[in-house]
Amino acid sequence: MTGDDTSLALGGVAGGVSTFAGIELVVFDKDGTLIDFDRMWSGWSADLVQKLVIIVGDRARMPLVQALGLDPSDERVIPGSPLAAWPMARLRELTVATLVDAGLTDGAAELAVTRSWQPPDPVALAHPLADLKALFRALRGRGIRVAVATSDDRAPTEATLAGLGVAGLVDALVCADDGLPVKPASDTFLHVCTRLGVDPSRAAMVGDSLADLAMGRAAGAGLVIGVLSGTGTWAELEPLADVVLGSVADLSLG
Repeated sequence: MTGDDTSLALGGVAGGVSTFAGIELVVFDKDGTLIDFDRMWSGWSADLVQKLVIIVGDRARMPLVQALGLDPSDERVIPGSPLAAWPMARLRELTVATLVDAGLTDGAAELAVTRSWQPPDPVALAHPLADLKALFRALRGRGIRVAVATSDDRAPTEATLAGLGVAGLVDALVCADDGLPVKPASDTFLHVCTRLGVDPSRAAMVGDSLADLAMGRAAGAGLVIGVLSGTGTWAELEPLADVVLGSVADLSLG
C-alpha cells in the first residue's frame, strides 16, 4: 500500500480479496475476536461449576454444564451457548436459576453463587490474537476509526484494553452494562456509529459469533467480517459474512 490509499486487504479463509475501501469505522468484538476466548472463559466457567459442585453437591454438575454451554468432554465453551454470547449479569441469573431447578431454594442458590462468583482476571488472561497495536494504528493511520462492542462489562473491558496497551487507540467502547440492548440487537452498533458520526453503511463489523454478525447485518453495516478464532464455526458465520477469516491477524495491509 502506498500514498493515500485507504483500503485494507482481506485475505485468507474466504478466498479472494475484499477491501475496506469506503469504510470509515471498524467495530470489533472483544472475546474470541481480539483476545483468545478459551483462555479467558473456558477455564473460568469450568472452575465456577466445580466451586458450585463443592458447595451444593454433584447433582448440580450436569445441569450447570448444560445450561451454561460447556462441552462435558473437554470443558470448552460450545458455540452459540450462553457462555459464548451472554453478558455476565445474565449468566449469573442463569446460574442461580439452574441451581433452583436442581432443587435448591432461591436463597441457597443465591448464596452459593455469591460465594463462587469471581470474574476472570481481565489482564492476566487476555491473550491477543494479533498485534493489536499495529492493527489499530494501521487503521487509524488511514483515517479509519476503531471501536469495540462487547458482551463483557465495562470495568474488565477497560482493564483488558489498557493491559494490552490499546486503550488510547480505541475511539469508542460499548459494553454489556452500558444500558443498551445487547447483541444481536442492532443498538450497540448503531450507538457507536451515531457517537462517531459515521453512517452504518460506511462501518464494518468484525466478530467471531453469530450474535456479532447478526448485529452488524441488522444495523446495515457496510461490511461484515467473521473470524474463526472464537466460538463461531465456518458453517455458522459464512451465511451472514461478506468474508470469513481465520482471525484478525488476517486483516493485512494490501
